Amino acid sequence: MLHTLPTDAPRHDLLIRTPNIPDPDGFYEELIESQRLLSDEEAQLMNCKLILLLANHIGDRAVLTQALKAAGGAAK
Repeated sequence: MLHTLPTDAPRHDLLIRTPNIPDPDGFYEELIESQRLLSDEEAQLMNCKLILLLANHIGDRAVLTQALKAAGGAAK
């Protein structure tokens, strides 16, 4: 099922680049731990899936393009 935002939902068209995760060290630890038993190839696949899941959650193409550029990608 496709979810859409209500028309009055706030939209963010700028990439948040300041710390915005309540427990960044805990999240980093969880991320590392989630890959501890994976091979390098499995970890890379998991990272790709995570990127796509989070990109879908964000959903705003302008923000995603900014993220690609900030990460060093060749986004237009």
